[in-house]
Amino acid sequence: MAIQRTTEDLTPEQRIEGLREELRHHEYLYYVLDAPEWTDAKYDARMNELRALEAAHPELLTADSPTQRVGGKPKEGFAKVAHSRPMLSLDNAYNEAELRAWSGRVAGGLALGESVRYVCELKLDGLSLALQYEAGRRGEAVLKTGLTRGDGTIGEDVTTNVRTIRSVPLQVSAKKLQQAGLPQQFEVRGEVVLPQKAFAKLNDEREAQGLAPAANPRNAAAGTIRTLEPNIVAQRRLEFFAYFLLRGLHAPGDAAGEPLLSAQDIALQALRDAGFLVNPNARTVDSIDGVLAFIAEADAKRDSLPYEIDGVVIKVDAVAQQRRLGFTGKAPRWAIAYKFPARAAITRLEDVRFQVGRTGKVTPVAVLEPVSIGGTTVTRATLHNADEIARLGVRIGDFVSVERGGDVIPKITEVVEDAKHARGTQEIVFPTLCPVCGSELVRAEGEVDWRCINTACPARVREELLHWAARGVMNVEGLGESMVAQLLGQSPSLIGDESEEEEVMETGEPVQVAREPLVHSIADLYTLKDKRDEILALERVGEKTADALLLQIERSKKAPLARVLLGLGIRFVGERTAQLLADHFGSMDALMKAKAEELEAVNEVGPRVAQAIVEFFAEEKNHDLVKRLQALGLTMEGEKRVVGTALAGLTFVLTGTLPTLTRDEAKERIEAAGGKVSGSVSKKTSYVVAGEEAGSKLEKAEQLGVVVLDEAGLLAMLAG
Repeated sequence: MAIQRTTEDLTPEQRIEGLREELRHHEYLYYVLDAPEWTDAKYDARMNELRALEAAHPELLTADSPTQRVGGKPKEGFAKVAHSRPMLSLDNAYNEAELRAWSGRVAGGLALGESVRYVCELKLDGLSLALQYEAGRRGEAVLKTGLTRGDGTIGEDVTTNVRTIRSVPLQVSAKKLQQAGLPQQFEVRGEVVLPQKAFAKLNDEREAQGLAPAANPRNAAAGTIRTLEPNIVAQRRLEFFAYFLLRGLHAPGDAAGEPLLSAQDIALQALRDAGFLVNPNARTVDSIDGVLAFIAEADAKRDSLPYEIDGVVIKVDAVAQQRRLGFTGKAPRWAIAYKFPARAAITRLEDVRFQVGRTGKVTPVAVLEPVSIGGTTVTRATLHNADEIARLGVRIGDFVSVERGGDVIPKITEVVEDAKHARGTQEIVFPTLCPVCGSELVRAEGEVDWRCINTACPARVREELLHWAARGVMNVEGLGESMVAQLLGQSPSLIGDESEEEEVMETGEPVQVAREPLVHSIADLYTLKDKRDEILALERVGEKTADALLLQIERSKKAPLARVLLGLGIRFVGERTAQLLADHFGSMDALMKAKAEELEAVNEVGPRVAQAIVEFFAEEKNHDLVKRLQALGLTMEGEKRVVGTALAGLTFVLTGTLPTLTRDEAKERIEAAGGKVSGSVSKKTSYVVAGEEAGSKLEKAEQLGVVVLDEAGLLAMLAG
């Protein structure tokens, strides 16, 4: 007869492990299977017992314990980390003809008469993540790293926040690994979404706090996962749906990031068996007609789903066929995204307000009678610019057709004029003066946008400060919208939402200044250390908040030259261009003195970008700002990249798969030798470097008579 052991018979380590297993199992039942067996009270009681035991025995605490989902916030923002393999985007199809054309290309890339199976999955409207799992101590797999997509090659390490997502297993037990047929090391890619209920709850909370509602679930999810407060992330109830299973970082040879199993449908089942949340709306079909049937079903049910989708993703099932089909420069040939038509509704245009952005650009925004489009209430839509207003012939009071373009940003597509919808009578008058500061608006020759050129305009200064403080720029934590508004002497209510779009100040009235501004420019941030008492006098600012902000501002002085350059907000100069300029010139002084032709010698810098840089530094205000920042101790020197001259003056285009070099490696070596790499073939192309399965670029090179090299030919040129 077996002896029944009680909890009193167990050692602390045994009881801790038992509680962890129980909690993991019931988290899986609740968050993945949606089939809870415990009440919330029982779950909380077990969790509290585990916390107490771990507190009494800290030597037994492990990172994969259920108590460790919410940890401390990152000290210095999110680190940049390279992906095992690039997270590529997908080509799109918008109708049956385009989908059948893609299917024909797939068939053409395989053997004649070879059968193809397709896996159809919902295209979730969220944020892509890559999760790395590594070997634990007892045969299990433990979550090691969670990365955002970033630019596809390098993402941000958001592991601290990923751990708070309940549908992400912190640990996959040895038993589940065996059941799923997985090793201890692997990578999972998938989509983080904010369910509709959680999105509605978030906006209710924002409105109760007097904040503008978040624009849509996708942007709210993206903003949440990059929040520096894990407690906030945990409260948002994000969900992670897994859809790719890849080899881990420590796979032998160069196999890291390659598919782990032989087929996509097998991988989805393995993910389910391992305890991951996999979207149940997936199907494997053996024809494009089966794909179209799935698309029709998905379109019919999209309004009833608890999360937003904007299409269907179709993948060739067999990994062996995926490998033969390969990739274009930007996307896999073996997968495509079918995008649903934009959703539309008719509503009345009640007013037009004008927003002022960081560069002074004035954007008209339509104020609409609230209308539901795809389950989301739309009250605003962009009118883009004065030319678009004229093209539409729209007036205030008109009934207009509004689309959620790409299911994200609402836009007006036409004026509805019929017996049921009378025309409005009030013309939309585009302002000649800035609606924020009253300065005259200017429209440069050849441009469609009107701009406020007053560099002291409160709207422009506000956006400059927010841009400077952003995570990807100078990363000044705590310098958000409310704080910036107060530093400018404005009400903290002048804040927007957590969207990924450019933040702007919208107003139909002059900006109300509540107090004397503490800053008037970016440089003034670095004098705030002498105004601590004034900061403490701001609303909802205590000593801890003030000191933390001042510390972050001081730390930002150590940001590298490329970040400082990016923070200046020069038109057309993004993160990559800023890095290329910093590498080429090595110092801000050298860059400021550079002429247009010297700037155009930098890879990827064309005449338009070069002219914008020259014009920026030609303005006395900008020149003085840089000198002042330099005097305040910011980084103005970098490490000048030494570029060879072997390929100077030559332009290369890469196509196909090279035998030993990845495309990024080939590009880096060409640029290091002084050459340029372009994405398209033209008469100005010096050489096309072609590998296996080269596509249309090779054909165009042959038509234009451009010299074609293989990898060996490129390496010979580099060596020479």
